[in-house]
Amino acid sequence: MDIVKSKSGINWLKYASPKTFYPLAGQLIPWFSVGAAVLIVYGLYLGLLVAPTDFQQGEGYRIIFVHVPAAWFSMFLYLLMAGYAILGLVLNAKLSHMMAKSIAPTGAMFTLVALVTGSFWGKPMWGAWWVWDARLTSELILLFLYIGYFSLQSAIDDTNRADKASAILAIVGAVNVPIIYFSVKWWNTLHQGASISLTKAPAMAAIMLKGMLIMALGFWLYSIAVILARVRCEIMERDSKAALFRQDI
Repeated sequence: MDIVKSKSGINWLKYASPKTFYPLAGQLIPWFSVGAAVLIVYGLYLGLLVAPTDFQQGEGYRIIFVHVPAAWFSMFLYLLMAGYAILGLVLNAKLSHMMAKSIAPTGAMFTLVALVTGSFWGKPMWGAWWVWDARLTSELILLFLYIGYFSLQSAIDDTNRADKASAILAIVGAVNVPIIYFSVKWWNTLHQGASISLTKAPAMAAIMLKGMLIMALGFWLYSIAVILARVRCEIMERDSKAALFRQDI
């Protein structure tokens, strides 16, 4: 077992067990929660009070400090959920299935936030709360995939069958994420292109970019804290079901 220890002497593989992961998650939650609160407050301060008014969109553009990071994490968390689903199927790892299940509600929440804030942004820009634009439509499909995932989990009583069925749905649905991302390039859409690119200079002022990235980091820490709290609940719930099953036997 020493081969899985890091240079610090910590055996990280042991945390693949729900029993040992549970206390670790409890220790990490407060740190990520405080970090998320600080970064989100600071990001909102930069976005709402410090960043200058956009010369084209006026004050209405400020919704991007919530909308854009939420849209990023709606996609990122889905891919993360699908990744854990793959690990759960390939390795038959219970904790991986629990992590995937715990990610789904947070991903759905960010998807809903992205859609709602996008509507508030779209009304003054496009003159309508909703248009069947390629990116908006594929983002809406993403919300349905999230809902379908945890609905399928709830609909099947047998935990193992529920994990496998929902994992397959998560993996298949992952094809929608690149469709969302590349939709503005593949089709003629109303939605503007990416403001941040790895190959081009940012199409926004530095303070705007700073505020957006800080908000994104705050959303990331928030996601970790909430997912860890939810997976602890999932571990307790499954342990309780297993104990009741043993009593019935």
